[in-house]
Amino acid sequence: MQLHHIGVACRDIEEEIGNICRVHEVLERTPIVYDPCQEATVAMLTLADGTRIELVAGAPVQTLLRKGIGYYHLCFEVGDIESEIARLVLQNALLLSPPKPSVLFGGRKVAFLQASYGLVELLSANKD
Repeated sequence: MQLHHIGVACRDIEEEIGNICRVHEVLERTPIVYDPCQEATVAMLTLADGTRIELVAGAPVQTLLRKGIGYYHLCFEVGDIESEIARLVLQNALLLSPPKPSVLFGGRKVAFLQASYGLVELLSANKD
């Protein structure tokens, strides 16, 4: 597992991009896209140090936003998403969302699990 990005909940992605750009040097940004499988609007920023931040707005983050929480998840890129899910479940993680294609990642599959340290997204390194 390799850390891929940090997920951040926000109400308005354009506004949050502006906030982040005032604090960090943003080298790249993807278009803002709607992902019907996730029921979310998303965009990815890459900072000058290589850190990637995924901004997420929509249904999945509404409860966090009502509580004033911005942190959403850590995403790890994995070679075999099914075996990583099985490994994490054996370590007491709970599978919340099985692998689905992701618009932001060109159809590569993502899955979400609840681990002891928070929400974890797994991103398949390959388009399956």
